[in-house]
Amino acid sequence: MRGTTKQQESMFSLRTPGDRVPKDHPLRRIKDLADGALATLSLTFDKMYSRMGRPSIPPEQLLKASVLMALYSVRSERQFCEQLDYNLLFRWFLDMGIVRPETPFCFLTVSCACPASRSVSR
Repeated sequence: MRGTTKQQESMFSLRTPGDRVPKDHPLRRIKDLADGALATLSLTFDKMYSRMGRPSIPPEQLLKASVLMALYSVRSERQFCEQLDYNLLFRWFLDMGIVRPETPFCFLTVSCACPASRSVSR
């Protein structure tokens, strides 16, 4: 007897994106290194951004997004934004959840200009 396809209407999961990444995946080590390096820059980032106004995309996420784009040869920010919508590995690396859309990475080009123009990148 032929089975039928049951379409899932919504997603309810008790697993995190990190649970779905294999324990020996090479990106786990890169994430640890990136998180450690960016943690040392946290005070510098705090000084660069105003305490008033609309919250920006965290600079740690912007820099980690650049790492992903380089490692996976993503050709453009637009393509990265598309992949970010469905790629759990990317969402895990950027410390994003599964269900809700979070950071509007489609503004990467404008947002990346700010941290790169400061003394952190020199």
